[in-house]
Amino acid sequence: MSAKVADQVLDAAPRTIDIVGRRNWYFALSLIIILPGIISMALFGFRLGIDFQGGNQLSVTFKHQVQATAVQKEMDSFNVQATVQQAGGDAVLITTRPLGSDQESRIRSDLGSKFGGGIKDISTQFVGPVIARELVAGAVLLIVIASALIVAYLSFRFNFKFAVCAILALLHDVFVLAGVFSIIGHFTTLGEINTLFVTAALTVIGFSVHDTIVIFDRIRENMRQASRLNFEQNVNLSIVQSLSRSINTSMTVVFVLVALFLISPPNIKGFTLALLIGIISGTYSSIFNASPLLVVWRRLDPR
Repeated sequence: MSAKVADQVLDAAPRTIDIVGRRNWYFALSLIIILPGIISMALFGFRLGIDFQGGNQLSVTFKHQVQATAVQKEMDSFNVQATVQQAGGDAVLITTRPLGSDQESRIRSDLGSKFGGGIKDISTQFVGPVIARELVAGAVLLIVIASALIVAYLSFRFNFKFAVCAILALLHDVFVLAGVFSIIGHFTTLGEINTLFVTAALTVIGFSVHDTIVIFDRIRENMRQASRLNFEQNVNLSIVQSLSRSINTSMTVVFVLVALFLISPPNIKGFTLALLIGIISGTYSSIFNASPLLVVWRRLDPR
């Protein structure tokens, strides 16, 4: 794009589209969204799934239809910290703390005699505490490695300032996702943290960086052109030029995830919800946080 064309685009853009000029409002909105999640994480922590906490998971199919609430009431009498989820009209998913063989046998016998005229099928999964700790460490390591590789790549392709701003935008997405799941997990099993959540978080990181790089690349291209634009105007112009593309791309993904969330079985609803929250947050941070942070840094360090 020539300098003359860039100037014409800037002049033609609606005067109300001044994203960089209103950056403090967008930063404040991000803070308002993140703060409740941070408070929830500090007070309530997370609802850890069997992957990260350890325990037994029983998938029970009865001969007749049952209600998860009725099974939950029965499981509470065993005092095993049970959580019961509906997995179909005649099936439930029961997660408990680690059970002994005798205790598990009593639970099977009790459920078979009190619900649906007997159990049609039952399968058990067990995760020990040592494996759970290894999974937690592995999940944290994956996120750290992904972030380090992103910093290295962006530093090579652009410069270190671009890389740091991209990582700050990623931290925004991680805090939003983790905070929302901490709040949801306090009230419902939908906010459970498990390996699927980690998969969703890594997917969101990749999607968010992809969107950010598109805008960064546009900034670099515009900076190469000699024009009357200063750095702040150049960044704002680059965001405006990429705005429709970013929103259109994200909305197509959001529509698919909404449909998937509505029709998906209970065991992957949390995964689709995490993707949905992360994609929306990632699109917002790429447009309204990452690039405006470059302007703030440029003002603090003109070099």
